[in-house]
Amino acid sequence: MNLTRRGLLQQAALASTAVGVTPIAAADDLNRRPARRPRTIYFNDARHYYLYVFDPPMNLVDAWRPIDEVAGTAIDTFVYGVERGDGLFYPSKVGMRFGEDKRPFNFAAYWRAWQNIQSLMDQGLDPLKVLIDRAHQKDMEFIASLRMSSYGGIKSEFKVPEGGRGMAHQEVRDHQLAVLRELATDYDVEGLELDFAAAPGGMPPILRNEDTSEFTPVLTSYVAQIAEMVRSRTDRILQLGARVYPTEKMNLAQGLDVRSWLRQGLVDYVVPMFYLDFTLDPDMPFDWLVDAAHQKDVSVYGMLAPYVANEQTGSPVPVHADPEHLRAAAANYRNRDVDGLYTWFMKWPLGDAERRALTELGDADLITEADKHYILHRRSAQAAELGYDADLPLKIESADPGKRYKIPFSIADDVEQSAGRIRGIQLRISIENLVTDDRLSIRLNGKSLATESCRRDFNNSVSPYEGQQLAFELNSVLPRTGPNVLDLSLDSRPDGLEGGVTIESVELLIEYGPYPSVLNRTSG
Repeated sequence: MNLTRRGLLQQAALASTAVGVTPIAAADDLNRRPARRPRTIYFNDARHYYLYVFDPPMNLVDAWRPIDEVAGTAIDTFVYGVERGDGLFYPSKVGMRFGEDKRPFNFAAYWRAWQNIQSLMDQGLDPLKVLIDRAHQKDMEFIASLRMSSYGGIKSEFKVPEGGRGMAHQEVRDHQLAVLRELATDYDVEGLELDFAAAPGGMPPILRNEDTSEFTPVLTSYVAQIAEMVRSRTDRILQLGARVYPTEKMNLAQGLDVRSWLRQGLVDYVVPMFYLDFTLDPDMPFDWLVDAAHQKDVSVYGMLAPYVANEQTGSPVPVHADPEHLRAAAANYRNRDVDGLYTWFMKWPLGDAERRALTELGDADLITEADKHYILHRRSAQAAELGYDADLPLKIESADPGKRYKIPFSIADDVEQSAGRIRGIQLRISIENLVTDDRLSIRLNGKSLATESCRRDFNNSVSPYEGQQLAFELNSVLPRTGPNVLDLSLDSRPDGLEGGVTIESVELLIEYGPYPSVLNRTSG
């Protein structure tokens, strides 16, 4: 009998249960957990690059598009957002369908979504089942993702912005449990994903601040209830995943005691992310989560955000991550022992560059000695307010040679080991309000960059007068694998110029080739 990858994984999971796996949680039905495993995951939110886009009636070629556009790459798991907070994107028997409360429509995208769902139903097809079946035909597992504090069809006044108490309401928890049970029992999915990390950018707050202490244990019990429901299936094992915030403090502030979930074995995987900040962070602070999850054989999938800059970080428009950006963050995440990679919202329609990136993400060897572009994460004011901060932008108020400023970052590349294949390493520092007569002292891991070649350019092409970019060609002062520290001081300013400067961005580009960029390689 020939089994697909999906079938083999299910068979292995059932076999491990049959021979008896060491229990992680006390309840019998929480013990039926598959072990950690690698995954390469792509997410589609059902809307922006799918139901909102195509004019009805929807044919099967368009209906299959979310699956087919990633088929043939390394993507082995497809995650689908079944609701955005005001209705489900399938004909649910327990929840409200998207658009039910909006007719007649005054927005073409909403009209398309409703009509596309209806046109498939008129053909006797369930829109969700169409995607699930196509994923299985393309040898992908299918996981349904639900935003946990978003819902349609019950009282809107339960939501925190409307004066309600969010998931403190038993009615909200019961409603979401009913939707999850429907997905687990009526559809041939491989798992469910509880999206707790979409607040506040993509859904209302989970709880009011004043309810967090009281309802944190309630939410833990609720996740246990969902886990028990998911694992009550006897025909196959379903995965239960959760999107959570990057730091433990952020999670606890929202009533999410993720460490307890892991200790009790309630979830099979976790994804650290922050919906409010879509920018790629190669140094996302999730090490605590990896440590806690792996102690209990729970997988962690690193989320590769789709942009390197957007409105929240000061860019007038979103700037999509290139393959070089994704490689850099992916390599860092793998160095920090994630079990797989997860991405979404790539430049659409997906082209050759995007499909190449999705292929590379599934194989660490493909990105080890490949061009990388590390961009240090830049602060978003809203994100920082909620606990997800960054070192950039870094403001230096005035010239003071005795005051140094540190900017830590990490890289995955082994520059020393790969010296024979590295064409060049360039460190770029963009500094607002800088002039050529300013005197700076810049060091990398304690070594001065004064002797390294430095090329200056305009900070940007829109307002070139605002600052300068310093591009150092690193030859003798090199970054090291793992943690690095860039430190600098503004030593003096020219006569008549006061005030300070701001370090806006720091980037590290590593270019590989068949030969090194030196004339005579040092022996030894």
